[in-house]
Amino acid sequence: MVTGATGFVGSHATAALMRAGHDVRLLVRRAEQVPVSFAPFDTVPTDVVVGDISDEAAIARALEGCDAVLHAAAVFSLNPADAEIMGKTNLAAAHAVLGAAVERELDPIIHISSTVALTRYGGTDATLPLGDVTLPYSRSKIEAEKFARSLQDRGAPVVTVYPGGVYGPDDPYSGEQTERIKWILRGALALFPKGGTHSVDVRDVAAVIAAAMEPGHGPRRLVVPGTHVDGDVLFDTVNTVTGRRLPHLNVGARILRPAVRTVAGIQPRLPGTWHYPADPEGVELSARDTEFAALFDETLGIKARPFTETIADQIAWMARTGRIPARHAGRLAVC
Repeated sequence: MVTGATGFVGSHATAALMRAGHDVRLLVRRAEQVPVSFAPFDTVPTDVVVGDISDEAAIARALEGCDAVLHAAAVFSLNPADAEIMGKTNLAAAHAVLGAAVERELDPIIHISSTVALTRYGGTDATLPLGDVTLPYSRSKIEAEKFARSLQDRGAPVVTVYPGGVYGPDDPYSGEQTERIKWILRGALALFPKGGTHSVDVRDVAAVIAAAMEPGHGPRRLVVPGTHVDGDVLFDTVNTVTGRRLPHLNVGARILRPAVRTVAGIQPRLPGTWHYPADPEGVELSARDTEFAALFDETLGIKARPFTETIADQIAWMARTGRIPARHAGRLAVC
């Protein structure tokens, strides 16, 4: 059973599971979104239960007859305007889905967390200590992580997967990273916070999930291999693959914090579809500069593909599907 299957990570992971020979059942809020999200893939799942991820009855219907779970559903946003819905949804969903799966003794129970739950001053290590960012999205993922770890401590076969910022093609909702690339290509995101974050290709995330969908290994914590990306790496990569010259300036958190707080104050008054990606949480995550890639070069045999390949494929897809004007893609517009 898969939650969040119509989202970016969820759709790619579900497609990877189906390619690996698994039968899948989806728990979704809107059945009509399923063919839209799976249009880029070879097949569309047909076993669908409609319901909310915090609805115990819907979860019970979806779990009936299943051997394992992929819980990928969560509200992901660094926009302060989404703080309330993240606070209500992410922890409640983790309790409802993971708890029900443990009660039914399913194996494995894969929980999609995030490296934001591990991002902290002082770096990380193989024990993966919890992060120290207390802003809405990070807080919601840390609290869900605490619950998942409590189940692991009891011996439940909960497998936590930690992607970084997820980039790549075929994003059904044009989420945070797709929007960030849009603003960069417009030449309207010239200031970037100093420091960096862990970034991964959605297809690598899906490959790790498919490899982890094997019973009998008990509780595990898996960081998806990726790339440590700062402003220089991101802009240099975009410029390299497009052939354009988009300038940027790396700015320290101390200087940038007042500016992004102003943007955050304005954001809730703007239309829901308009979001300028200058958020306090993004600044704080970059300021920690926590690097995972060196510790986790491979996970379950999955090695990170080059970041240039990820960004090139993403921008070419954005141009091909009309998400950006062809001129913004530079030389990728002909791909």
